Amino acid sequence: MAPDTIDPGVRTLADLPGPKGIPLLGNALQLDPVRIHTILEDWVKQYGPALTIRLGPKQVFVTSDMSLMHTVLHERPHRYRRFSPIESVLSEMGGNGVFSAEGDAWLPQRKLIMHALASNHFRTFFPSMHAITQRLLNQWQRAARNGDTIDMCRDLTRYTVDTTTTLAFGVDPNTLEQSGGAIQDHMAYIFPTILSRVNAPFPWWRYVKLPRDRQFDHALSEVQHYVAGLITGARARRAAHPGEPPHNLLEAMLAAGEETGSPMSDDAIFANTFTVLMAGEDTTAFSLAWAMYCLCKNPHIQERMHDAARQVFGDAPLCPTFDDVRKLDYFDGVAHEAMRLKPIAPLLFFEPLVDVVLGGVALPAGTPIFFVLRPAMQDPHRFGQPDAFLPERWAAGHEHVQPHDAHGFLQFGGGPRVCPGRHLASVEQRLVLSMLARHFTMEFAGNPDDIKEESAFTMRPSSMPVRLKLRD
Repeated sequence: MAPDTIDPGVRTLADLPGPKGIPLLGNALQLDPVRIHTILEDWVKQYGPALTIRLGPKQVFVTSDMSLMHTVLHERPHRYRRFSPIESVLSEMGGNGVFSAEGDAWLPQRKLIMHALASNHFRTFFPSMHAITQRLLNQWQRAARNGDTIDMCRDLTRYTVDTTTTLAFGVDPNTLEQSGGAIQDHMAYIFPTILSRVNAPFPWWRYVKLPRDRQFDHALSEVQHYVAGLITGARARRAAHPGEPPHNLLEAMLAAGEETGSPMSDDAIFANTFTVLMAGEDTTAFSLAWAMYCLCKNPHIQERMHDAARQVFGDAPLCPTFDDVRKLDYFDGVAHEAMRLKPIAPLLFFEPLVDVVLGGVALPAGTPIFFVLRPAMQDPHRFGQPDAFLPERWAAGHEHVQPHDAHGFLQFGGGPRVCPGRHLASVEQRLVLSMLARHFTMEFAGNPDDIKEESAFTMRPSSMPVRLKLRD
């Protein structure tokens, strides 16, 4: 958009306030990757809901305006895309799947992923999910009897890896019962590196390998080897049973195009296997960990959860049937309320494909747009008593706590590219939180002030040590 064609009432990025930077690098050195979300939140408080920063030569539009976020989400993929370095960085890793793919490559992948993770499939998958949740219960019961401190981040990431790998790829890795060397230990290096590289002003890792880059390369190699093994196993099962319908997402990707003669490429199969494995491990696990943080601070909510679980379970140790999962709405409210206060996705990154005017600001094609999500979720005009942990605000009708503006809550995105794994995340959260409340009380195993928020593409707790006590 040429400057002389801009409407006089439209601002440019140069008209916006923002923090001062330094020559060449701009604000890049101020954006510590581990704290990038809190730094941007502080700048929103200081400069308002629309500001600008500079990353090297790139001028960035930063906003906390959720109405603009809805505009971008609903005008994807034709007018907006994810911040292009995300696709570049993931492509280097072999992980440019449905999350980051753009243009013509995205839609066929999206259809397969959405179909495989659709909620109407979970009835068939429920026995597997039930068995993995029982495995987690057994582990926590042993820890409670022994008085052990539980590393919730570790246990929950292993739980979600086991669940995702079983449902999507037909293999149960049982990482929960491995003492060390589980694939999750290698996966833990992936997301922090993605965030660091996406926001880097210069791709140094292509020219110089720092110690952390070499550590990441080793972890990535292990994950890639693991993904390749999943694909090889699925091909063998397909070859041994020709003509059978696919039983999971990976087999569906291998079978795609058998009727049309246009199968997915090996690169696309690998990328989406990598993507689903990573996304299923990180987001749900850390959402649950933050829920437990909030529950340790609000023990009276644990009692309400216990009563709700007993009402649904009866004498059963876990949620008995898939139909009963649907009765656990209060636990979904617990998870949503934790994500409102401790958002697993505090930032989202986009850029326009064409010259646009967004929120009265002219943005040339390719301008980075950083959305800061938490301010809207803690805005008293959107959510009553915004600092309080009140799961009941998510109950049907929202009559318990007003105001309640769900348009300010965008943890699963929206529009054509809404998160395909949101239904699976909901079932996992309901199963784990109801099991926890049915059998245990929970408390911090240390000073909660030592638990810090860390950006690692998602927002995770620095640690989550807790102690569980068995209920009578």
